Amino acid sequence: MAEPIPVPDLTEEEARAELAALAENLARWDRLYFQDETPEISDGDYDAAKRRNGQIEARFPHLAREDSPSRKVGARRAEAFAPVTHGAPMLSLDNAFSDDEAVEFDARVRRFLRLGDEVVAYTAEPKIDGLSASLLYRDGVLVRGATRGDGRVGEDVTANLMTVSEIPHRLAGSGWPELIEVRGEVYLGHAEFRALNAAAEAAGQKTYANPRNAASGSLRQIDPSVTAQRPLRFFAYAWGELSAAFAATQAEALERYRQWGLPVTPQARRIEGAQGLLAAYAALEAERPGLPFDIDGVVYKVDRLDWQQRLGFVSRSPRWAVARKFPAERARTVLEGIELQVGRTGAVTPVARLTPVTVGGVVVERATLHNADEIARKDIRVGDTVVLQRAGDVIPQIVEVVIDARPADAVPFAFPQTCPCDLATPLARETTGSGAETVVRRCTGEFACPFQRVEHLRHFVSRRAFDIEGLGEKQLRAFFEEGLIQAPADIFRLARKPEVLEALRGREGYGETSVANLVAAIEARRRIALDRFIFALGIRHVGESTALTLARGYGEGAAFREAMNRVAAGDAEAVAELDALDQIGEAVISAAAAYFREPHNLGLIADLEAELVILPVAPPRSDSALSGKTVVFTGSLETLTRDEAKAQAEALGAKVAGSVSRKTDLVVAGPGAGSKLKQAAELGIEVISEAQWISRTGATAAEPADQGAGPAGE
Repeated sequence: MAEPIPVPDLTEEEARAELAALAENLARWDRLYFQDETPEISDGDYDAAKRRNGQIEARFPHLAREDSPSRKVGARRAEAFAPVTHGAPMLSLDNAFSDDEAVEFDARVRRFLRLGDEVVAYTAEPKIDGLSASLLYRDGVLVRGATRGDGRVGEDVTANLMTVSEIPHRLAGSGWPELIEVRGEVYLGHAEFRALNAAAEAAGQKTYANPRNAASGSLRQIDPSVTAQRPLRFFAYAWGELSAAFAATQAEALERYRQWGLPVTPQARRIEGAQGLLAAYAALEAERPGLPFDIDGVVYKVDRLDWQQRLGFVSRSPRWAVARKFPAERARTVLEGIELQVGRTGAVTPVARLTPVTVGGVVVERATLHNADEIARKDIRVGDTVVLQRAGDVIPQIVEVVIDARPADAVPFAFPQTCPCDLATPLARETTGSGAETVVRRCTGEFACPFQRVEHLRHFVSRRAFDIEGLGEKQLRAFFEEGLIQAPADIFRLARKPEVLEALRGREGYGETSVANLVAAIEARRRIALDRFIFALGIRHVGESTALTLARGYGEGAAFREAMNRVAAGDAEAVAELDALDQIGEAVISAAAAYFREPHNLGLIADLEAELVILPVAPPRSDSALSGKTVVFTGSLETLTRDEAKAQAEALGAKVAGSVSRKTDLVVAGPGAGSKLKQAAELGIEVISEAQWISRTGATAAEPADQGAGPAGE
């Protein structure tokens, strides 16, 4: 296939299909990067995919999905640590990739603030490649430390952060607020990283691919004494919760941090105007090779904090800051072979097997080739010398082939027509609703394909689903091959088989304690939240956020199952009810119908229901006039963002739907409201303005003072 279809040329059906695929892929890449620490694509590819998702959503805003990557920050916290709900969300940053985009950032800031030709001052700070963390100080004393997690809820790693020598347990000097949440980056310097890996290798222990993974793994140690042995470091760059303001500018805030004993990057500088942004980027790019720690770009922030307040946020990012990424690093090597990997949904991904080469300090042996069309477009052949591109700490992409170095006997790669599993089931190209072919090839074996069955099991026990400790890929694959676990319900039956558990105790790597821990982890998940249960089923296009929407929409497991059975049977009322849920569209409806038409899936659910207690969604507030009501927002909201309005409605016990139906109780209409307003009038549904909504609910726009976004590596 040629280059992807330009966004302006996409049909609505093509856009819907691509947004669904992007949501699925980006969620998987986030899990691999943030939680499993086994990323598989380059930062450049990831950024390009996320950027294309945003461009498609900008052209087709009504197609934006509930599980859209633009709505997410980081990844759900790991369950090994207690949860910490951030007082102010720790948000991510939009990216800029060129001088033109940096200049446009400055122009956008001035336009929003209506400054005319007035010059805006910024701070330029190195974008540290580490792990974001927050430090909560009360009366100058460190009382809690946490990771970013998904931006709303992180992990309580107080004991581990207490071992980082650069983090003060008590702030120095004076003038700090009674309560301040300091945000920054935990990282490992180059020298410390090399020493850590050398010691691990000498002891026959696991080594890390790069400093970021080492920092992340070190901070998440269950035993703080292990973390204490790791030479972790810290830079402060932002703040979250505050009891009182302590600075008028970002530069002044960083200086205060220095006075209080908090380490701040010495490379941070105050600059002015668009030319200052470009000069700061060039300077940091030149300094980068000599820095004692990893950076992957520069973060620009509007210096004046009152202007930051006015600029506020758009979606999940601040308007007053942007990250400018450095170009990727490159190297040459030989492609020795091409292998196929089969994912949970049957998607087949070709992977290059390479002669090991060091790219940006990491030894690389494999790289994703994306799909068959990409191989054909770049004419990649086994035996070719290829140029790899790496950005950050992920498996790189093949940028191009060195044609002059091609062996005479190299032949074009013939993409297999059958799955690499023992069944050799045919591969088929996925098509959109309009019948157009996509680049994705899928194994048609479904659950008969052992690769897909194992991947389904991995998804089922993953952290965002049932989160069963002790059932990693190695253990699951072994149990599957031995016939102990063939379906999700077998996991819970396993814990009731004494003869199997006794055999496990005699295995290498197991013992009385590990088997007891495995049984305890399984038993702890016999009671499961409905949204986790729905997500764990592995329905295509149903990510974590969509699963939560479905759980809230149906309330409890039996109601959800009954409704989906009706959707699968083509019940028009059930389909309309599902379609009315906020951000549920044709892709999810089709996927749910297909899933619940499959007898194997119905049996899987029935087996699970016999083993589990599926917890209903907590009842909505009953002390609100909106409790239990269904609200639809339509048109342009001028004071609130759509996400803010939705969150405020749900906080008052209301359900938010994406379309008007007979079950709708209230429509909030802004300028540009169209067919939904007409439907509401025809059905006799109450319609109010945004101002009336704010008056009725006491709603206000979200406080834009959060300083959670900074030069983070996540």
